[in-house]
Amino acid sequence: MVDDPPDLMDWSEPGAPRSRRFGDVYYSLEDGLAESRAVFLAGCGLPDAWHGRARFTVAELGFGTGLNIAALLHLWRDSGATGRLHVFSVEGFPVARDDAARALSAWPEIAEASRALLERWPAATPGFHRVDLPAWSATLDLAVGDAAWALEQWSGAADAWFLDGFSPALNPDMWSDAVLDGVAARSAPGARLGTFTVAGAVRRGLAERGFQVDKRPGHGRKRERLEGVLPGAALAHGGGRVAIIGAGIAGASLTRALRAQGVDPVIIADGRAMASGFPAALSTPRLDAGDEHLAGLFAQALERADHLYGRIEDAIVSRGVVRLEHGPRDAGRFDKVANQPIWAPGTMTRVNAENASAVVGEPVAADGLMMQGAMTVRPPAILAAWLAGACRFESRAAKLERERGLWRVLDDAGRALTEAETVILTAGWGAAALGAPGLQAVRGQASWAEVVAGLTVGAAWGGYAAPIDQGVLFGATHDRDDTDEALRDADDQRNLEVLKAMLPELAQRVAAARVRRHAAIRATTRDRLPIAGRLEDGLFILGGLGSRGFAAAPLLADHVASLITGSPSPLPRASAQRVAPDRDSLRKR
Repeated sequence: MVDDPPDLMDWSEPGAPRSRRFGDVYYSLEDGLAESRAVFLAGCGLPDAWHGRARFTVAELGFGTGLNIAALLHLWRDSGATGRLHVFSVEGFPVARDDAARALSAWPEIAEASRALLERWPAATPGFHRVDLPAWSATLDLAVGDAAWALEQWSGAADAWFLDGFSPALNPDMWSDAVLDGVAARSAPGARLGTFTVAGAVRRGLAERGFQVDKRPGHGRKRERLEGVLPGAALAHGGGRVAIIGAGIAGASLTRALRAQGVDPVIIADGRAMASGFPAALSTPRLDAGDEHLAGLFAQALERADHLYGRIEDAIVSRGVVRLEHGPRDAGRFDKVANQPIWAPGTMTRVNAENASAVVGEPVAADGLMMQGAMTVRPPAILAAWLAGACRFESRAAKLERERGLWRVLDDAGRALTEAETVILTAGWGAAALGAPGLQAVRGQASWAEVVAGLTVGAAWGGYAAPIDQGVLFGATHDRDDTDEALRDADDQRNLEVLKAMLPELAQRVAAARVRRHAAIRATTRDRLPIAGRLEDGLFILGGLGSRGFAAAPLLADHVASLITGSPSPLPRASAQRVAPDRDSLRKR
């Protein structure tokens, strides 16, 4: 949880808090929960509307205290719903968690749902934030920012809308033509909506966009409210067998993401995984001081990785990584990154060499940037947790064939390993042999030594040093178009020289110790961004992760899983396009 946002709520009046910015109450003075149930839940025909549905999506404008969503979760469980609930909510001015807790405490009958939200209260930084609610078979994506922007960037299609912005007279931006355009564009056939306002401009705007709108008796002091429906029938999404080729961090992440969506995939892997041969790995973002979408993508990925790894026993070795200045432009670049609004307060902090040494636990030779959200993780713990119980074929996938709407996965002898409606390539550099475009091989050898090391957090520059249970992992070489996995003594020396440049005292102790090593082939891309998305009918990819696999794979796996299941993606559209397989920057020049 990030630091609380500014104090936005005025509690001076009895009954309900008021927004200091807009001068309007967050919910009814009489009974906010009763209002939510009447205007939004009943107004959207819930729970009847989700009866028999495998998936149901609710979108909300105005997250506020989370009251509507807590009431929705309570009804979802109380009604005996057996599908999966997806919630997308937009908030321009996030409420502090303590204020939300104070507000929600007024309704003990929904206390369990309120507690679930408060325990996972979304971050207040700009962008999209995913919250898992597995006990409720639900997922919440909160978009922090302008409503028109959020709707433009969202990929989902809502079955129900809670239009709960402040009064159109006090907050006209929430009811603008651009916002109403977004509501219409992001509605599934048969979508229903509820709102407290009966303002003429809102009624006409919805009607002009195809909604059948009717006034209904209001709640409390409000004489009337609106209900609307977009004509049409709800669409069903196809299912079928899903096969994942590869069992490294990409394959494991997709296994977790698909299971969360109710899909149990088959895994095909030959036992090799780029990161699993190492005792530790760094989960660090790609830093970009000038590209807003790219910086936002990795900020979101880092937040997601932290949330998911934190739920796995023994997955995290240490929290925090210091990025040390390595080139002449790093100082200015790190200054800009530290001031980007996408990072929660205190997440990115500039440190001089003396402070960096204190944080790292070993003397370092440069100033740096303390990345509090980055971490050192144990790959075996993560892979074991996410792959546990999965159906798995221990074989190499050598070829794919398409026949009668199915993909056949063949081994080296041409034998069929499995058939599936959907196949996902997650085999790193091995995906290139199966037709994955835009990949480039990069050989990496890292070394580790059991030495007395004071490392308390990881450090990264042109190389890296990461704490392991008994010593330090350091490296790694970076040799493009080299696919030879044989171990090289010369590479151990290269890694030691890189370590010596930034952590000379630690390097001296390592030089006198027995060094172990591992080499593997990473897959990267021309623009150094991952590839996540659809290649062709029934064929998807999560690859090209390079050295950012443990930071990027969990979020991008959620994205690919959403494309397969037809559920909303956690990625803004702009971010999704940056990692799409058909992006311009992957095409040969």
